[in-house]
Amino acid sequence: MAHLPQTLSKADESSLIQAYERLEYPSFAARLSNVVGTPIEMGMKLLPRQWYRGVQRCAENGISRALDVAIANVGHKTGPLSDDRRYKILGMASGAIGGFFGAPALLLELPVTTTLMLSSIVDIARSQGEDIRSFETRMACMEVFALGGRSHSDDAAETGYYGIRMALEVPIASASSFLRQGTTLSGNAPVLVNLIRSLAERFGVVLSQKAAAEIIPIIGAVGGAFINNVFIQHFQDMAHSHFTIRRLERKYDPALIQSAYARVRKNRIVIQHGKLAPPSRRLPKIIKAAA
Repeated sequence: MAHLPQTLSKADESSLIQAYERLEYPSFAARLSNVVGTPIEMGMKLLPRQWYRGVQRCAENGISRALDVAIANVGHKTGPLSDDRRYKILGMASGAIGGFFGAPALLLELPVTTTLMLSSIVDIARSQGEDIRSFETRMACMEVFALGGRSHSDDAAETGYYGIRMALEVPIASASSFLRQGTTLSGNAPVLVNLIRSLAERFGVVLSQKAAAEIIPIIGAVGGAFINNVFIQHFQDMAHSHFTIRRLERKYDPALIQSAYARVRKNRIVIQHGKLAPPSRRLPKIIKAAA
């Protein structure tokens, strides 16, 4: 076995700190409230109760069906950089259509946007040196859905990046083992259903917040486009950070990276809910200004 470095370089240490700041402050609701200029709770009250079940089903279907398509879309690409901007533009177009037609179009627009966002995640994985044809990378891409949201059970406990990865370790290992037998991601095997539901529990929270923001009366087509831009950027940030950590874990001892991550977390001031996010997370109130 090749000897692994025992100390992070300055560049890698900086990358790890940046990844930490994004992974530990993934408040999509705060981003939406900042852009819309209205607390997202307003939209949550307007969202019909029965829609939550539909959004959850959409989350599960999007995760289970879109990943194969996403991998096929970027499998031929080469080069060190991901094309984040292209996916944002496509996502804004999808969001504009959903925003123009209002609430009835939301459940039709969400799968399209989810597939676009998945494509971007896989593209980011490729740009970080991942083998996007491997089952391990496919599962790592699916982890991003959990990293981008927080479930209600997460709210009650301090669940960080490595905590979520640890919680998903068993279902992901089981799904990977099953997939190596030649079954597709769209299979209905219990191990896949269990994994999809675990991911959709967190992803569905974000989709509900996105849907709630889009039905606020002042939003419309322009607002729908900007909300989708925030949605995709949010998960792009999660993906860049997640695959940065995985790249560092390949370069160094994974235990060294986890230990360094824990030290960064210990030395940082925890931003409590309701307070301003770090400067890198703040966004202009685009929609309010446009109105």
